Amino acid sequence: MNYEAVIGLEIHCELKTKTKIFCGCATGFGADQNTHVCPVCLGLPGVLPTINKRVVEFAIKAGLATNCEINKYSKFDRKNYYYPDLPKNWQTSQYDLPICEHGWVDIDTSEGKKRVRLTRIHMEEDAGKLVHSGTTIKDSISSDVDYNRTGVPLLEIVSEPDMHTAEEARVYMEKIKAIMEYIDVSNCRMEEGNLRADVNVSIRPEGSDQLGTRTEMKNINSFKSLEDAINYEIERQTEVLEDGGHVVQETRTFDPARGITLSMRSKENAHDYRYMPEPDLPPIITSDETIEKYRSELPELPDARRARYEKDYGLSDYDAGIITSTRAMAEYYDAVVATGADPKLAANWIMGDLSKNLNEEAIDIQKSPVDAKRLGDMILLIMKDTISGKIAKKVFKEMWTNPDAPEKIVKDKGLVQITDTSAIEPAVDAAIAANPKAVEEYKGGKKKALGALVGQVMKATKGKANPQMVNKMLVEKLK
Repeated sequence: MNYEAVIGLEIHCELKTKTKIFCGCATGFGADQNTHVCPVCLGLPGVLPTINKRVVEFAIKAGLATNCEINKYSKFDRKNYYYPDLPKNWQTSQYDLPICEHGWVDIDTSEGKKRVRLTRIHMEEDAGKLVHSGTTIKDSISSDVDYNRTGVPLLEIVSEPDMHTAEEARVYMEKIKAIMEYIDVSNCRMEEGNLRADVNVSIRPEGSDQLGTRTEMKNINSFKSLEDAINYEIERQTEVLEDGGHVVQETRTFDPARGITLSMRSKENAHDYRYMPEPDLPPIITSDETIEKYRSELPELPDARRARYEKDYGLSDYDAGIITSTRAMAEYYDAVVATGADPKLAANWIMGDLSKNLNEEAIDIQKSPVDAKRLGDMILLIMKDTISGKIAKKVFKEMWTNPDAPEKIVKDKGLVQITDTSAIEPAVDAAIAANPKAVEEYKGGKKKALGALVGQVMKATKGKANPQMVNKMLVEKLK
């Protein structure tokens, strides 16, 4: 029997506020353990929380950016459960009246475009961080708890179970990450836990509209782990059903080192959390004027920017998608084009040599040794025929470690392109004389033979001859 996977994600997105959601403690990452704490976030008796207004603003902007309805009346609730990382023994969250509902985002997959619906976006406080003695909770004999993260503001972005492959889930989470970065509500540093997902997976016979028993995998914080965990869980559940067994509804953890999921505990349902209205916080009333104010403050979002690049700059759908995949790359691209550089050449250099070097050194584009202005200036040299595309690669390589302007590098290294026909002609004549076989093949109809002759001329001129001029001169002389 063939099975279809049904996948939904609960993405937890830490907000980039300076203080926590219900108190004035700092939210900065990397501080000494248990130093960003106070009686409120530690849940000591007699304390009262107050809502961070910026959290509400960020939540509404996230909802608007994902096509959600913004509820003008929402409230906080207590989600009761007992776990060492939760000092109050409840999490202040939202249950029946969240801030945002009924949204959607469009994603691009190998099978084409797909719309993923959002059930809701709600505000809540993060829990503390357990530091296990082993590699995972399953092989640890002890755990320490750091409460610095307790009370850091979170958005929980809950999708409908609209995805059916690990690829779709990854692309969806990438899209959510891009949107949160664009609207500047989160740093989205997955390695710091700013963005992580709980993944719900079930399988059902192909063609069925009945949902199977689902399992949940907690705190997946990389795109590779997301895909690997989903693929393993689909395979595991398929084997269980084919062996005549039943999938158990449970919470599992993913071990990236072994590439497998492991059972943690039975999966709770909503009634297990005994939700109750938060008595210490007032409801949130949001006016139409406030919603429209926040809407007007939103930047150009990824899909709109992508459409603009295709329309105004003639970029392909694929290239525009890559360039707009992060706000930082899109802003870098805009800065390159602002120098007067050809938009298509700019896209090619950013996706090619620049991205290659960034990936090799594992650095973000904001920290690129070649800033947008210098890359744009180098592209202008290509457009003016001062250097060829081949020489430009040498110039770019030098720019990576040399802060000089590209014009100075070209001058100092003697890389100015030769465009004087009288200087190129001797090398052309020499190449024809030294390669009678290539000449004969070209005259016999093998047009590819011309490439060998061009290569000889470029070698003789150390790559500095204008390739178009070399081609033209060779064709004329071989007629």
